[in-house]
Amino acid sequence: MNKTNKIRVLGIVGSARSGGNTETLVDEVLAGAKEAGAEIKKIILNELNISHCQGCNACANKGECRHNDDMNKINEEMSKSSAFVYGTPIYYWGPTGIFKTFHDRLLATSRKGFIKDKKVAFVVPLGGSESVARHTIGILTDSTNYMKANIVGQIVSPGTMEIEDLKKKSGVLQRAREMGKKLVV
Repeated sequence: MNKTNKIRVLGIVGSARSGGNTETLVDEVLAGAKEAGAEIKKIILNELNISHCQGCNACANKGECRHNDDMNKINEEMSKSSAFVYGTPIYYWGPTGIFKTFHDRLLATSRKGFIKDKKVAFVVPLGGSESVARHTIGILTDSTNYMKANIVGQIVSPGTMEIEDLKKKSGVLQRAREMGKKLVV
């Protein structure tokens, strides 16, 4: 909860394509959350400056990451949020580089307690078959469980390379909206 005592859902878009399939799916999840009464916020990772994790363990030893970058803004938003939707397309059998950088830095975020016991959903569009997403889904599932958050659901949307592809999949868009509602209830 935040200071208005309203559930707040934060969408994290890890795609370089503005208005692409990933952002569209995140937007649908957020729309469902808003319909269910949540306050919503969206962050586009590609618009931020996030340094790579150095594995220095400053976050464990000093309680703060050694980097002073836009991850601080994300941490602030995560601390005010009750639930998250993470979105990344698949680039070469894994998440995008910017999403992976964000994800690596979540270790420091989780050590601050900003993720524990909160709800999380994943959206993963890709051009190939569903099996190509297995590594990314595995990373997200394992790390979310490690951070002691609650996975509400996931949407893997194969065959959605171009934006027109997703527009033809009304069932996927509806599932995304329904998943957003589950982040709130």
